[in-house]
Amino acid sequence: MSGPNGMLYGGDEIGALVFDPGHHSLRVGYAQEDTPKADIPAVIGVGPSTHIPDAEEKVPDGNITQSGNELRHYIDVTEIHVPRPGMEIQTYMKDGQVDNWDLFEKMLDYCYAKVIRSPSEHHPALFTEAVWTTRPAREKLAELLFEKYQAPAFFLVKNAVLAAFANGKSTALVVDAGASQTSAVPVIDGYAIVSAAVRSPLGGDHLAAQAKNMLNNMHIQMLPLYSIQSKEVIRERERARYTLKTLPAGLTQSWQQYMLKKQYEDFYHCVAQVSESSYDERTAASVPGVHYEFPGGYHQDFGPERFKLTECLFEQNLGAPHLVCSAAAACDADARPALWGAVVACGGLANLAGWLERVGRELAARAPSSHRLKTHAAPSPPERRFAAWLGGSILASIGSFQQMWISSQEYDEGGKGQLERKCP
Repeated sequence: MSGPNGMLYGGDEIGALVFDPGHHSLRVGYAQEDTPKADIPAVIGVGPSTHIPDAEEKVPDGNITQSGNELRHYIDVTEIHVPRPGMEIQTYMKDGQVDNWDLFEKMLDYCYAKVIRSPSEHHPALFTEAVWTTRPAREKLAELLFEKYQAPAFFLVKNAVLAAFANGKSTALVVDAGASQTSAVPVIDGYAIVSAAVRSPLGGDHLAAQAKNMLNNMHIQMLPLYSIQSKEVIRERERARYTLKTLPAGLTQSWQQYMLKKQYEDFYHCVAQVSESSYDERTAASVPGVHYEFPGGYHQDFGPERFKLTECLFEQNLGAPHLVCSAAAACDADARPALWGAVVACGGLANLAGWLERVGRELAARAPSSHRLKTHAAPSPPERRFAAWLGGSILASIGSFQQMWISSQEYDEGGKGQLERKCP
């Protein structure tokens, strides 16, 4: 299929873009590449503008979108992580889909201006979506892309389908362990079976909250990185000695919470590990500890507690193994052998040490004996984390996919009805 001026979409001369919005971050980049160009936190700092330029004055080329009512939007790590008085942290995601469209628009403006650095009307855009995205949200996204950004073509795909593609499967049972939730979605011949998809609210955010409780109970103080001027080298388990910075007054609660949550995430990424079978203190104690130094300089080894921390991800009815079983059981009996033979794990949380092995073991104990169980996951952490984006990158660069795009011409003729017809 060719564009308005005869160019082929997704050919070598035109770069299709792949957007993968999630609760933790938004991944964006060109199709045919093996990693996203940018991985931008899914939050936006909204605060009073410190300096409003005059009409004649050139606006500094920063990551800052100006708007008339003197509010400024700060996007991406370099802007968000600066302590600014009155800057609130807000997110545009809710329950796996875009909820605040004004904020999301600011994010897309930033992507086109600072990441892609090319006008939006030159690039077809492929977006990933959660299986339970509502129809109004899908239509709103199509409207935004065609009417505001003038995209030449647009397409929407379920992220479970793309994660399966990224692992080389068209039929798979995809377990996605993300920041806000863990889900299991059966994909059969490239179509997600929405009625059988299940999810639970156990994700990276839940683990960060558990890490916070654990450290509070151990009376270890987590100081935010930005508040520390300097620290002294101390012996293990000694009281931390540090000097605090003088911070600007009026830092918002939401920003401080966000920055602290980043620290807890770093802590569990470095320390937490999933034990092979359900938590047993004796076995856990025999594994060597992991050393962690806190921002204030305090440091110690963590032993059995790092295994205990992750047990919350395997609660009886909410853990990934239970979700896989319920999703498989909700499918037709003749489709089950193929699904059990291709359980694909992806998402940022699938990178936790030992997570995949534990899920594999628990599934082996629960899988019907008549089916052969096989679990797959990409070998490297970025591939697991960006699975849906990679699937989109592969899909948008395949020759036979090019006739699938919804072109701006089709959208003008058929309106939003095209979405239901072309992107089931």
